[in-house]
Amino acid sequence: MSSPPDVSVVIPTRNRPELAVRAVQSALGQTHRDLEVIVVIDGPDPSSETALADVTDDRLRVIVLASSGKAPNARNQGVNNARGRWVALLDDDDEWLPAKLETQLALAATSKLASPIVATRMISRTPRADSVMPRRLPEPDEPLSEYLTVRRGLFYGDGFIQTSTIMAPTALLRRVPFTVGLRRQQELDWTLRALQHEDVELLYAPEALVLWHQDENRERISLQNPWEEQLEWLRANRELFTPRAYAAFTMSVLSSMAAPTRSTKVFREILTEAREHGRPGAIDYVTYLQIWALPPSVRHRLRDVVLGRKTADA
Repeated sequence: MSSPPDVSVVIPTRNRPELAVRAVQSALGQTHRDLEVIVVIDGPDPSSETALADVTDDRLRVIVLASSGKAPNARNQGVNNARGRWVALLDDDDEWLPAKLETQLALAATSKLASPIVATRMISRTPRADSVMPRRLPEPDEPLSEYLTVRRGLFYGDGFIQTSTIMAPTALLRRVPFTVGLRRQQELDWTLRALQHEDVELLYAPEALVLWHQDENRERISLQNPWEEQLEWLRANRELFTPRAYAAFTMSVLSSMAAPTRSTKVFREILTEAREHGRPGAIDYVTYLQIWALPPSVRHRLRDVVLGRKTADA
C-alpha cells in the first residue's frame, strides 16, 4: 500500500450523481495533490456508482453503505476509513476553489494547539445573488458560540461555519463524531462540541475558497424546518452556549424554522425558552418579531438589499 496522504477528503452523497462528480473533480483539482477522495454513497445508488466509475483517478475511493443513515453517519463512516492525518469535509452539492487545501494546511501549521479546526470563508450562491460568508472573522477572546450565533444586523448573521469549509485532524473527527440523526445545524453542533476539548481551536482562512450552491429549486437539508427536533437538541446542549448565544440562536435560527407554523403558542414557547435560559439583546427581539411578521421571501429580498449583494451574473 502507498504511503498515507496528507488529507482525506470525505464526500457523502445519495442520488445526485452529477453533483457528486462535480464535487469530486473540485477536490481532485486541488493545488495540493497529496490527497485521497472518499465518496460515501449513503445506501444503494447505482447511478452514482456508475458516474463515479468514470472518474479515472486512483486517488478516488468509493464506499457504498448497505442502507441510508443520512449525511452525519456517512461522514463518520468516511472518517473511519480515512488514511490521511487530516480530513476535509465536502458536501456533494458544493465545490472547492483550487487553493483551498493548500491554504488550510499552511494555516494549520501556525496553530499552537494539537487539534486545530481550520475553516475558510465561502461564496454563498443563490438564484438571486452571490455573497461572501462569514461577513467577519472572530474577534480575539470572543466566545465562539456567540460569534457563530449572535447577529449584528436584522437580516443576516456575521459569524458562520459550513461543513464544506471544515478541515480538521482525523483523530479529532474520530474522537468527536458527527451526531447521527440531527437534520439541521450539524456543523454548528460538531464545532461547538469539538471546541470543548482543550487541545482544539478554530482558525479561519480569510479567503473565500468554497462555492456553496444554495439552489432553492431542489431538496436540501437546509430548507427543512424540524423546529421541534431542533429545540430538543438545543435544550440538551445548553452547556455549549453562553446565555447570550443561547438566546440569539433561539430567536433567530430556531424561530426561522418555527415561524411557518404561524402558531401563537409556538411563538410564546420559543420566546419563553430564550428569556428563561438565555440573555436576549435588543436586536434579538427585533429579529424575532420580523421573522414572525415577514414571509421568508420578503426577508430574503430585504437581506439582499441591506447587504448590497450583487447577482451571480453581474
